[in-house]
Amino acid sequence: MRAVTTSPIPTDVDVVLPCLNEADALPWVLARVPHGWRALVVDNGSTDGSAELARDLGALVVHEPRRGFGAACHAGLTAATADVVCFCDCDASLDPSLLSPFVREVRAGAADLVLGRRRAQGRGAWPAHARVGNLALARMLRRRTGLRLHDLGPLRATRRQALLGLGLMDRRSGYPLEMVVRAADAGWLITEHDVPYLPRTGASKVTGTWRGTWQAVRDMRRVLAEPTTSSAGGGVPR
Repeated sequence: MRAVTTSPIPTDVDVVLPCLNEADALPWVLARVPHGWRALVVDNGSTDGSAELARDLGALVVHEPRRGFGAACHAGLTAATADVVCFCDCDASLDPSLLSPFVREVRAGAADLVLGRRRAQGRGAWPAHARVGNLALARMLRRRTGLRLHDLGPLRATRRQALLGLGLMDRRSGYPLEMVVRAADAGWLITEHDVPYLPRTGASKVTGTWRGTWQAVRDMRRVLAEPTTSSAGGGVPR
């Protein structure tokens, strides 16, 4: 059963941070969440004290026992209460402060979903096999939706209620792609901006190995194979 460990505090923006054994990265990540925003650290079964550390650092901690990137992201989404919700990895590869212009774009109505296009900074920031898999998926996405995106990275911002209305079902590695596909099916305006991508802290849970990358690609290909849908509840209020 999912449980929130501290009382929610109303904020303008909630940042969902999926977390599995990220104690070494948490201080850096949480220190860069913009002032006035709320960090929702979704602990996905950590054994290194990540949940306790995140709580001590002022984050709201949500426990999601079902393993999977999508399960953690969706647990954070359902726990969020702010009008705008953001997503960011919790491994110090991405700086959550970079989300500020994304949020401004969403609030201004210039975009319904804003994505960060990762630009590797330094050796080891983005393994070659992960880049190849990401490029292949971006091309398949283009054929499926017509969107000319270059990346399916985890740094993103949108409106919470509209995202809930898309009815996302994937609870594994396909969750980020399903979000984009369902948003495109619903006629959302989706934009993409370059962001620096740093070497992660700790071991990768998904794309750090060939096996993890293959699993992620397989999950996402399954999403792309699903028929086009029209999400009646997924429109974005203007």
